[in-house]
Amino acid sequence: MTHELEKYIKSIPDFPIKGILFRDVTGILDSVKGFQLALDELQNSLAGVNVDKIAAPESRGFIFGAALADRLKVPFVPIRKPGKLPRETISESYALEYGEATLHIHSDSVAKGEKVVLIDDLLATGGTALSAAKLIERLGGEVSKILFPIELEGFDARNSVLEKYDVISLVRYPGK
Repeated sequence: MTHELEKYIKSIPDFPIKGILFRDVTGILDSVKGFQLALDELQNSLAGVNVDKIAAPESRGFIFGAALADRLKVPFVPIRKPGKLPRETISESYALEYGEATLHIHSDSVAKGEKVVLIDDLLATGGTALSAAKLIERLGGEVSKILFPIELEGFDARNSVLEKYDVISLVRYPGK
């Protein structure tokens, strides 16, 4: 069954390199109807879930996360690259295909016991989401759910690196 949101996701062949079929979330963002549909479905996926805060890694996670936090009337917690947050932070590094990346969170942004929903634009390998979840947990927060508008199932991140989390994705594509 085709998901209604799929018509807003652009598939770009050979980007960023030949042989890759890139799933472009910005097609959702440049459509009022597409963005509202995505936010409605993300919000609906949280029915009955206690949410104290929404957290998201930069940059496209910010777009969905801040809008969802506003709808739910809860604070938004930015998770950023090094050198971008002005107060004291903690950090978590994770592996990339060629190298390593690091995420930071303000050390006072999540309190012990707070229920945090994590959101990013796309689930592939799960490295960014896992690193962000670890930051929340190190501050004493509990990751209630991890949400994605798009998931690339070929990486099987939901059943491997994110297996201990409740992962929800709106549109799932086979392959990488």
